[in-house]
Amino acid sequence: MELQQLDRYAKALIKEAGRKIRHSLTYELVIESKADANDLVTNMDKEIEQFFIEHIRKDYVGHAILGEEGFGDDLQSLNGYVWMLDPIDGTMNFIHQQRNFAISLGIFKEGVGVFGYIYDVMNDELYSAQKGHGAYLNDEPIPVLESTTISKAIIGMNASWVVPNRYIENEGLIRLVKDVRGIRSYGSAALELAYVSTGRIDAYMSLRLSPWDVAGGVVIAEEVGAVATNLKGQPLKFLGQDTFIVARKSLHDSLLANYITMK
Repeated sequence: MELQQLDRYAKALIKEAGRKIRHSLTYELVIESKADANDLVTNMDKEIEQFFIEHIRKDYVGHAILGEEGFGDDLQSLNGYVWMLDPIDGTMNFIHQQRNFAISLGIFKEGVGVFGYIYDVMNDELYSAQKGHGAYLNDEPIPVLESTTISKAIIGMNASWVVPNRYIENEGLIRLVKDVRGIRSYGSAALELAYVSTGRIDAYMSLRLSPWDVAGGVVIAEEVGAVATNLKGQPLKFLGQDTFIVARKSLHDSLLANYITMK
């Protein structure tokens, strides 16, 4: 009963936050840069994170919050309950396109993902999962993923990695581009995780993601049989940034062994 109440509470917060975001598109946003000129944040990123924190601190005293915009807790461990939140994942899309962004939320207990949520705000699509209880899209079950092959796969990947860079050997990625059916990049890690979970794409990888980018999506993806690790094949830590890959089980090991070599 406690977990069911927590699930209903989280979904209600997410839907209310989504309404706030949609309403914000009727007036001018305040846009700033963070780490670099392309790392954008808006007043709505900050307001939505503060909206979640205000309610969680009031209604779930003792739960910790790890949020992208820095209004949560400075955590050194994942003891107890931890909410990992990206209030608007895909801020550049939010600013430029008014679509292809999402609210990403994972609720962990003692370092294990219990609930995962990805809310495609503009399409009103809520992907959700409880560990051990399957994954859902707007409360309809998401089927377990079937096997596929590299030649039939569509991979989510930033095309800039195919040129020489200091992080990953690009020659392997050039071969990957040639071997797969297609490459896509949506500009939102949360949505790409949702698309892997629903079979819209077959794998997604990134060179640098934070816990709030993937915490919710990993819970969902694992419930439909996908495998998520870093690009060395190691388990995800959910504290600090790391590389990331999520893929159908039939593709995961092959992608790491045959195409991905970190520098």
